[in-house]
Amino acid sequence: MIDSGAQYEDGTTDVTRTIAIGAPTPEMRDRFTRVLRGHIAIACARFPDGTTGAQLDTLARQFLWQAGIDFEHGTGHGVGSYLSVHEGPARISKLGTTPLRRGMILSNEPGYYKTNGFGIRIENLELVVAADITGSEKPVNAFETLTLAPIDRRLVDLNMLSADELSWFNDYHATVRHAVSPHVDEATKLWLDDATAPLSL
Repeated sequence: MIDSGAQYEDGTTDVTRTIAIGAPTPEMRDRFTRVLRGHIAIACARFPDGTTGAQLDTLARQFLWQAGIDFEHGTGHGVGSYLSVHEGPARISKLGTTPLRRGMILSNEPGYYKTNGFGIRIENLELVVAADITGSEKPVNAFETLTLAPIDRRLVDLNMLSADELSWFNDYHATVRHAVSPHVDEATKLWLDDATAPLSL
């Protein structure tokens, strides 16, 4: 599990990826896929203006809870610029009482940690934006994913994903490939093409 990030003139990054070393066990793939499904649920959330992080936090935990497991940290934190990577008051957690407003950047990082075993976390940064919903009767928000980094395909149990979740996963990787490929050398591009290749049932 690699948690990395940096501070640049135009913003701060915070990204975590879990990478398989050797052959993952069925348990590892199950736990990883549950974390991934929670991550996707947050990334795809649509929520009325004024919704708090505490109201969204359950979306990230639901698939873990179905297996009687959980993670102890918050699902996401606010991200600052030139100040602190973890910056309040907004956060996605059981204690996140601040309404999420358009323009805020928060992390989306559900996880799972087995004592003396292994750890899993998938973290992207999300921008709160206006949701495009036809016929909406009130202002509704959504998340725009900012982070562009492959998610380890080897850890995904395809039998656990819905069609919509699989579509999100493949669309995300297509976005990563399209955005990053022009900026890397040929050897890296070949690796990226493989790392972001579509999955299919």
